[in-house]
Amino acid sequence: MNASRILDQLMQQAGGKSGAGGVDLQGMFEGLSRQYGGGQQASGRQGAASASGGFDMKSLLGGGALGLLVGSKRGRKLGGKALKYGAIAGVGVLAWKAWQNSQAGSRGNETTSTNQGQPVEQLSGQAVEQRSLELLQALIMAARADGHVDEREQALLNEQIDALGADRELHEWVERQFKAPLDAEALARQADSPQAAREIYLVSVAVIDEQNPMERAWLDQLAKALDLEPALAVELERQALKAG
Repeated sequence: MNASRILDQLMQQAGGKSGAGGVDLQGMFEGLSRQYGGGQQASGRQGAASASGGFDMKSLLGGGALGLLVGSKRGRKLGGKALKYGAIAGVGVLAWKAWQNSQAGSRGNETTSTNQGQPVEQLSGQAVEQRSLELLQALIMAARADGHVDEREQALLNEQIDALGADRELHEWVERQFKAPLDAEALARQADSPQAAREIYLVSVAVIDEQNPMERAWLDQLAKALDLEPALAVELERQALKAG
């Protein structure tokens, strides 16, 4: 599978950079937020409305696979705290920083950086491929946490993932993730290091609306399954909000 390539493209999208099929998600969602928040039609330049005045998600997002994960449901607070792009764009660095901040001032803690694992941005070969799969799985599960990802949205996401260059094996893997049970324990078992656990939680926070009870419950289950200290979970969420 070429999961690391796809994750890299999603990180570029989150950072507002144009990769293969990349788009400026922040700009698009600002327009979308204005459309729904203010009850106004999107401008012709944005192309978000169909000829009948309806909402055309495919036209708006173009190649934005990440956008489908975080913003395809009208119930989400588009443009608000639910869309924390920067947390995905710099997931490894931010997760590491959150851990360091949570350790600051603690005494008698023998935990060192040598047994924490490496940030995803520093991995290579099979290690980065495995971490990428873990993070993609976390993104999909978090997006499903409110129970409202329908078949149309799944089909659109598969189409966008394919447009980013997913091979057949990864395409089939993504489809399986939409059919698999939401299982925080199973996801947590994929983490091969404390750093991987922090990154899994951080990307989950990035696509979650913490004001939604079902999504908040998923985060709480995941934090417990990943064995994150409460202070660390809070710091990871703080980093996500700062980066958003």
